[in-house]
Amino acid sequence: MQANNDVRTGRNCVFNLHVHLVFVTKYRRDVFSGRVLIDLEEIFKNVCLDFEAELVEFNGEHDHIHLLVNYPPKIAISNLVNSLKGVSSRLIRKKNYPEIKNKLWGNMLWSPSYFAGSCGGAPLSIIKQYIEQQQRPH
Repeated sequence: MQANNDVRTGRNCVFNLHVHLVFVTKYRRDVFSGRVLIDLEEIFKNVCLDFEAELVEFNGEHDHIHLLVNYPPKIAISNLVNSLKGVSSRLIRKKNYPEIKNKLWGNMLWSPSYFAGSCGGAPLSIIKQYIEQQQRPH
């Protein structure tokens, strides 16, 4: 696959898919510092590469993070999320950051829930109007 002006091509398709993901820490605890977020961004970039996806944007606050991911249509968002959360939790916990170790216990960094929203492209109202205006045969 290769990227070309935001439109990517696969073997049988042309696509431009983006998802906005939000992950919240377990118990919504304030555990992230700047250095943890730097490590998380690198981990997320590497996981995305394994899925032939691209981490377009990343940022976070003390208790949650936001990701914007460009992904191919063969990827189930739930599989991507499971890998992003699982790998990041394992690798961040290995680093034994005191800000995390003191506020969370067990093997959980993330809450089991997450937000995923499709985004990018034209607004839905424009797409709906475009489809309505197609020349349907009689």
